[in-house]
Amino acid sequence: MLLTIDIGNTNLTLGLYEGSKLGNRWRLATDHDRMPDEYGLQILGMLQHSGCSPKQLDGICLASVVPPLTGRIVKACEIYLQVPILTVDDKINTGITIRYDDPKAVGADRIVDAVAVNAFYGGPACVVDFGTATTFDAINAQGEYLGGAIAPGIGIAADALFMRAAKLPRVELQRPPSVIGYNTVHAIQSGLLFGYVALVEGMVARFRAELGPEMKVIATGGLAEIVAKETDVINIIAPWLTLDGLRILWEMNQHE
Repeated sequence: MLLTIDIGNTNLTLGLYEGSKLGNRWRLATDHDRMPDEYGLQILGMLQHSGCSPKQLDGICLASVVPPLTGRIVKACEIYLQVPILTVDDKINTGITIRYDDPKAVGADRIVDAVAVNAFYGGPACVVDFGTATTFDAINAQGEYLGGAIAPGIGIAADALFMRAAKLPRVELQRPPSVIGYNTVHAIQSGLLFGYVALVEGMVARFRAELGPEMKVIATGGLAEIVAKETDVINIIAPWLTLDGLRILWEMNQHE
């Protein structure tokens, strides 16, 4: 069995694979104050709750965009799970060509997503990841990673409104009754949800103009389903795309 871990700025996402099948998966809040022992005991507890002993694990594949936490999670796994760990960085074999000006500057999660898209869907493709940031990643017909665009995530936008505008409340992200909000809560929900739908539609159109009409659009991340319900430009919803990419990279690098 393989444990995959995606360390993001907002969420820590874990998935347990038996072969190519994803079994139990978990989303935890990223906590910068937790120590390795706390993370280790929590991960160990989740595995035990799912009926998995650390002795059943073949290894761990991990990607992180939060450098201060990477070492803590690795240490936690070394102490409590004691299995081989593969950390995604610029030294491992990804099987794809990166055309970014500085390949080392690309977030590990974006490369992992590209690996999964190449394996399951092929290019040309645009990956829209609804995380702390909303990222758009371009993969050409040859399966090469080109780059993309980065915008503030929906959560960041909502927090900014709450913190910077004295009379605006914090709201739950959900579909309002109509685009025109007849109260402040619905007005904010409309601006956040439909505003980001318009962002996605506009960016997808611009990516398609460069990648070609056959471009597929794959959405991932915690808010993918909410946004995808409001637009027809998203072809595929793959909420666990990054975990799938980590599994593929683990398998790809076992004979290096």
